[in-house]
Amino acid sequence: MTSANRDTNAMAAPKLRSNDWFDSARFGMFVHWSPVSQRGWELSWPLVGGVGVLPHSHDAAVDDYYAKTLEFSPGPGAAREWMSLARRAGMRYAVLTTKHHDGFAMWPTKLTDFSIASTPYEGDIVGEYVEAARAEGLRVGFYHSLSDWHHPDYPAFREEDKPYLSFLGRRSKTWDAYIDVLFGQVRELLTNYGPVDLIWFDGQWERTAEEWRAAELASMIRELQPGILINDRLSGEGDFTTPEQAMPASTPTGRWETCMTMNRSWGYVPGDTEYKSATELVHTLCEVAGKGGNLLLNVSPTADGSLPPEQVERITSVGEWMDRHAEAVHDTEAGLEPWQFYGPSTRSDDRIFLVCPWRPYEHIVVRGLPVRRIEARHLATGAELPVRTRLTAEQEITNPDPIGELVIEIAPELVDPMATVIELRTA
Repeated sequence: MTSANRDTNAMAAPKLRSNDWFDSARFGMFVHWSPVSQRGWELSWPLVGGVGVLPHSHDAAVDDYYAKTLEFSPGPGAAREWMSLARRAGMRYAVLTTKHHDGFAMWPTKLTDFSIASTPYEGDIVGEYVEAARAEGLRVGFYHSLSDWHHPDYPAFREEDKPYLSFLGRRSKTWDAYIDVLFGQVRELLTNYGPVDLIWFDGQWERTAEEWRAAELASMIRELQPGILINDRLSGEGDFTTPEQAMPASTPTGRWETCMTMNRSWGYVPGDTEYKSATELVHTLCEVAGKGGNLLLNVSPTADGSLPPEQVERITSVGEWMDRHAEAVHDTEAGLEPWQFYGPSTRSDDRIFLVCPWRPYEHIVVRGLPVRRIEARHLATGAELPVRTRLTAEQEITNPDPIGELVIEIAPELVDPMATVIELRTA
């Protein structure tokens, strides 16, 4: 095969399967919320002494961590606000923490008395979230921790178990009783709320796949919800991989999603002011989409369920950018190779979207395309853009359909303050 043919074939791309919503969603909302949000603390980790990767997860005494748990009583309607914001931002799915490592269930589970039913709140957080997500047309996902640092059969984490690493060796004589609770709670979640699109496990590092009975659990899940997706943190199982807090060094094989916080905390920590800018979030979203993945961006509701203003401001700004450029993100797949264009790119059928995360000075260059058949336009306004080609003399004279470089001119007034997007079409 000649190099010209190889380059021409690079322009073609397989079509997305229409029923694979995850493959084209590209953008979702992660919601980390629990009673400890009343304290302004990171979820779960303070009770085991904190963890270095979360610099605001301080060390708290176990009893102190749980002290106000059963006082949790947020305002009504919080989930409607989150899901409305998610839809307006161009997010297509959401994932709520139904139970984090601290063991508190955000729905009225019948398997323990450590749940929303034991608080003054007269409602079901999980049910309200599901209803709100569906009302906004979003796919429904549940986060659920396999580990449970409160349940006595797990066993529960005690102050004398610190440091945390020493707890990993503890074994419970009533482990099978805990597994019954784990399976029973997952069954409740996948039985009581209608169709569930995704289940997002965590905490798997504390036990082996055999101890979790992972294969059996996955089988039960697929029996209850045949169309569900399971993440890779159910040891040895899963439909997609989940790198965390950064772009993976190499693009994962198959379906993948990176989850990321806007500051450095998953939960509501008012002292954590190290926020990424809206521009950085747009660039991250474009880079993830350009590599064929999804970005699951975290929000952390306050005690009453409202979102911190810094998070609302950033998601709103991302949404305003998406209003102008969603075609370059949704329903796309990975675009050009890095040598062809120095920036993220995506594609949809015969359209290629070039994302300029840096200000384009006068023009940009794209390589390895059939340059005589390419038209360029500014995605946000639809303005046609002047183009010129770079070819060898031999190509110019002898090749009616040469592969070469395309120089695209961009007027200063068309430069987007966050990221300019150019659409290429094959004429």
